[in-house]
Amino acid sequence: MTPTISEALVGNFMTLIKPPPADSAGEFMAGKIAVTGMISLLAAQEAERGAAVRVAENRAMRTLFAEAAEGRWAPGETIRLRDLARGEDLTITITGLDRGNAELRNALIALQAAVEDAPGAASLARQKRIARLLREAADARRLDLPPMPAR
Repeated sequence: MTPTISEALVGNFMTLIKPPPADSAGEFMAGKIAVTGMISLLAAQEAERGAAVRVAENRAMRTLFAEAAEGRWAPGETIRLRDLARGEDLTITITGLDRGNAELRNALIALQAAVEDAPGAASLARQKRIARLLREAADARRLDLPPMPAR
């Protein structure tokens, strides 16, 4: 799970607000500062690209749904997939994009289950198409930590 900026900053707050045990203030505070710094780095990465990643991911799922509806990959889901494919992100806030993303991901799960239940080479190609979308989405959401010095 990639934390949102809000979650990362709340994590910083929660890390700093709790006082250290009296007998471990030095080491404990050094650890708190290191954790807070790492969380800040993750928040900066999320702030830089979080909305763009979600917009691209939502667009990719909608494109896949249009393809799936046209090809009748999941006959029981065709109307829903077509409707979702025509949708758009009405807000560019992280929270709003995540709401839309959750609906799209639920539909993706249903589509993936239907595709996996279907026999044949076409089903295997569709499974690979879905797996590629998921891999690309995970790669885009990755947050990187720098090498940390040994203590």
